[in-house]
Amino acid sequence: MADSEARPSTRRILLASLTGTSVEFYDFYIFATAASLVFGPLFFGGFAHQTQLIWSYTLLGLAFLSRPLGAWAFGHFGDRIGRKSTLVASLMVMGLSTLLIAFLPSYETAGWLGAFLLALLRFGQGFGLGGEWGGAALLAVENAPPGKRARYGMFPQLGAPVGFIAANGLFMLLGLAMTQQQFMEWGWRLPFLGSAVLVGVGLWVRLKLTETAAFKAAMAEAEPAKVPIAELFRDHLVPTIAGTFAAIACFATYYLATAFALGYATSNLGIAKETFLGVQLVAILFMAGGILLAGWWADMRSPRYVLIAGCVGTIATGLLMGPMLLSADLTIIALWLMLALFMMGFVYGPLGAFLPSLFPPRVRYTGASMTFNIAGILGAAPVPAVAQYLTDHGGLGYVGYYLSGSAMVSLAALWWTRHHDAKAY
Repeated sequence: MADSEARPSTRRILLASLTGTSVEFYDFYIFATAASLVFGPLFFGGFAHQTQLIWSYTLLGLAFLSRPLGAWAFGHFGDRIGRKSTLVASLMVMGLSTLLIAFLPSYETAGWLGAFLLALLRFGQGFGLGGEWGGAALLAVENAPPGKRARYGMFPQLGAPVGFIAANGLFMLLGLAMTQQQFMEWGWRLPFLGSAVLVGVGLWVRLKLTETAAFKAAMAEAEPAKVPIAELFRDHLVPTIAGTFAAIACFATYYLATAFALGYATSNLGIAKETFLGVQLVAILFMAGGILLAGWWADMRSPRYVLIAGCVGTIATGLLMGPMLLSADLTIIALWLMLALFMMGFVYGPLGAFLPSLFPPRVRYTGASMTFNIAGILGAAPVPAVAQYLTDHGGLGYVGYYLSGSAMVSLAALWWTRHHDAKAY
C-alpha cells in the first residue's frame, strides 16, 4: 500500500520536472528564434545587416551571464528552504520577463530604449532559468529508485525538445499565416504573449510538488549550509570545475545547430525561414530520441560513460559541419542537423543524473545549478557571435572545428571526474 501511494507522487514530480522545463525552454527558445529572425532589424535598425545579427546574438548570449547569478540565488534557497518554493519562484521570474518582451517598442519608435529594455528582460530570463534546471533535475533523481536515476534524470532534458517544438512550431505557423510585414510589425509578439498561458500551467503543476526524501534527510541530519556557495567552493571545487567543463559540449552543439544554423541558412544559403524551421522541427525529434536512448544506456553503464561516447561523436559531427552545410543541399543539411541534435542527446541527456552525483545533498542544488549554468557561459554565450565571425573571416569549416574543440574540452573534463562517477544520491 505504501508503495502504491508513493507512485502517484513520483509521477507528479516527473511531470513537474518535464512541464516546468518545457515552459522555461519555450521562453528561452522563442527569444533565440526571434534573435535570428526579428530582433536585428527591429531593435538595431541603425546598423548594417551583419552587425544587426551580431548585436542580436550578443543579447542572446547575455542570458548566459545572468544564469550563474540565478543559480547562486535560487541554489542558495533551494539548499536552505527546499526545492518546491524555489522552483515556483524561478518559473515566475522567467515567465514575467518573457511576457514583457511582447510590449517593447522598436528602434524606429523609441530608438535605443527598446534595445536596452530587451537586454534587461533577457537578463531576467537568464536569471530565472539559472535556478530552473538544477532544481528540476534534483526533483527527478532524488526521487528515483536505484538503477533508474539516469532515466528519471532525463525528464528535465526532455523539456528542451518539447519547448523547442512549441516555440519554433509557433513561429513557423505564424510565418505561414501572415505576410513578412505583418510578422515584423506585430506577429513576432504573439509567442511572447502566449508564454503567460504556459507559465500558468507550469505553476499549477509545480504548486502540487512535495519535497524530496534526500533533502528532508539532509535537513534532519544537520542544519542547512549557511552559505551553500561558499561551502561548495571550499569543499567541492574540483568536481565543480570538472562538471562545468564536462557540460560545455552540449551548449555549443545546441546553439550551433539551432540559432546559428537558422541565421546562416536564411541569410547565406537563401533558404526560406519556414522551410528551415520545418527541417529543425524534424531534427529536434532526433535530439529527443538521443536523450531517451542516453538515459537508458546511462543506467545500464553510467552517465559518465555515455557522456564520453557523446563527446567522441560530437567531435566527428563538428568535422562534418562545413562540408555538409556548404553543400547547400537541403537534404544533406537536414542530415547534419539530425546527426548534431542526436549527438546532443548523448552529451545532454545524462547530465541530469551526472551533475547532481558530484555533490552531497546539502549543496547539491547550488552545485548542479552552478556547473550547468557556468557551462552555459563557456559553451553557448559566445557561440553565435563567434560562429558568425569565423564564418565571415575563415569560412564555415572553422565553425565546425570550434564545435569539435568544445567536445574535446568536455572529454578531458570527464576524464577528470572519473573518481566522482558513483557518488550516492
